[in-house]
Amino acid sequence: MKPAKYQRILLKLSGESLGGENGMGICPEAVHDIARQIEEVQELGVQVVVVIGGGNIFRGLAGSEKGIERATGDYMGMLATVINSLALQDALEKRGVATRVQSAIAMSQVAESFIRRRAMRHLEKGRVVIFSGGTGNPYFSTDTAAALRANEIGAEVILKATKVDGIYDSDPKKNPEAKRFPKVSYLDALQKQLKVMDSTAFSLCMDNKMPIIVFNMFTPHNLQKVVQGEEVGTLVS
Repeated sequence: MKPAKYQRILLKLSGESLGGENGMGICPEAVHDIARQIEEVQELGVQVVVVIGGGNIFRGLAGSEKGIERATGDYMGMLATVINSLALQDALEKRGVATRVQSAIAMSQVAESFIRRRAMRHLEKGRVVIFSGGTGNPYFSTDTAAALRANEIGAEVILKATKVDGIYDSDPKKNPEAKRFPKVSYLDALQKQLKVMDSTAFSLCMDNKMPIIVFNMFTPHNLQKVVQGEEVGTLVS
C-alpha cells in the first residue's frame, strides 16, 4: 500500500454528488460510496475534513431567480448542507468511522457549532469532521466555505470532487475534442475562466497558496489515488 502524500485534506463535495445519477435528493448508494472512499483514505492515517454543498436539495441562487429573497434563499441552501452532512455522517458511522458535524449556523440539537480548535482536536483524535452551513453568511458559496475552512484548519490541499476527471478547456460532455489540463496556474485558471470555483473562493486559495486538485470522485478508489500522490485530475497551484 502506497503511503499518503498528504496528512490533512479538505474534501469538497457538491450536493449533487449525494444525489446519485440525477443529482437530486439523497441517494443512499451514492452516500455510502462516498463514505467508503473516505474510509479508505482515513485508513492511510490521513486527517479528513469535508465541506458539502446543498444543490441537490435547494440552491439559493436558483431560489432568488424564482422570487425568493436572495439572503433567505442562501440560508435555505445552508440548511440543505446540514441535511447532507447528517446523511454523510450516518453513512460514515455505519462503517465505524467516528465523525463530527460542525455547523456555521448554531443548531445544537443536531451539530456542534464551528469552533476551530475543537475541529483540530477531533482531527487529532482520528475523527472525520464535516463542516456544514457554508460560511454562515448569505452571498457566499460552499466553495468559499471550503477555501476558508481549509486555510483555517491548516489543510495541505483542497480536493474538489466532480463528475469529470479534471479541468478541460471546454465541456468534455459537449466537445469530444476537449483537452484536459494536468496542471494549471491560478492566474491561467482565472484568465481562461476555467470554472474551478467561484471567484471569491478562488482568490482566497490563490492569496494563501492553497493547492486545489479537481478530480472525478465517481471513479472507484480515485480519492485514495489522489491522496497517495498519483496524477489524477488537475492540480491548480
